[in-house]
Amino acid sequence: MSETTPRPRMSRRRRLVLCATPVVLLLALVLLVPLPYSLAQPGETADVLGKQGGKPVISLSGAKAHKDDGKLLSVTIAATQPQATVRVGDVVQAWFARDRAVMPRDAVYPGGGDTRDAEKRIAAEMKDSQDKAVTAALRQLHRSPDDVKISLRLGDVGGPSAGLFFSLGIIDKLDGDGSGGSLTGGHTIAGTGTIDEKGAVGAVGGVPLKMQAARRDGARVFLLPAEQCGEAGEAPAGLRVVPVTSLSDALTALTHLRKGATLPHC
Repeated sequence: MSETTPRPRMSRRRRLVLCATPVVLLLALVLLVPLPYSLAQPGETADVLGKQGGKPVISLSGAKAHKDDGKLLSVTIAATQPQATVRVGDVVQAWFARDRAVMPRDAVYPGGGDTRDAEKRIAAEMKDSQDKAVTAALRQLHRSPDDVKISLRLGDVGGPSAGLFFSLGIIDKLDGDGSGGSLTGGHTIAGTGTIDEKGAVGAVGGVPLKMQAARRDGARVFLLPAEQCGEAGEAPAGLRVVPVTSLSDALTALTHLRKGATLPHC
């Protein structure tokens, strides 16, 4: 009867090393792999009643512009470029920062492509938004585009989310409050929302960050697409969030603000 030679016993430390190695490699891989996300933060605000680059954001030809001591702030977010590399560490850090957000890249840059592709789409969306804003404003005032020529410019800001505030700015420039006064009543008002030709207000992205930008730059009232009221719980202290579904709703809210009446809120 032969005897079996006993196998040398593996030390506990070696067993731990062998077991832990795949886990460590997997974690390292996870930390290094780029993720399909963009990182965003509060962006710039722009007064559509003011100037950018030394030129009026809203220019009129064929009509005298009303003056307004208040502001209508269009708000933005600043996001990483489509080709930027975002990793797990970046996501974790942003997750715990109040002034940062992690957003699916496709939500920030729908359609994919590189930075140049995104810039072209954003510029096209802005042009379409401006055309709709002009149509909605003139429709609200029962005026014809043959009566006045309106030019809009907003620097490097793109996308459709300034539509509502373009329309409000045009109405303020052309008609004020309709009674000789200004639309803002001297207040700084911010907000966001797309607009269509009939004045319907639509949802936009990055609302919590846009509210932070608005409050940072002095706004106390923020007009928000009503369907996004669920995001208003993240509003900064001192910012009253007013839901609107249409251009008419927004104008009514501004009338209440000028008169000191109760404003609707989310």
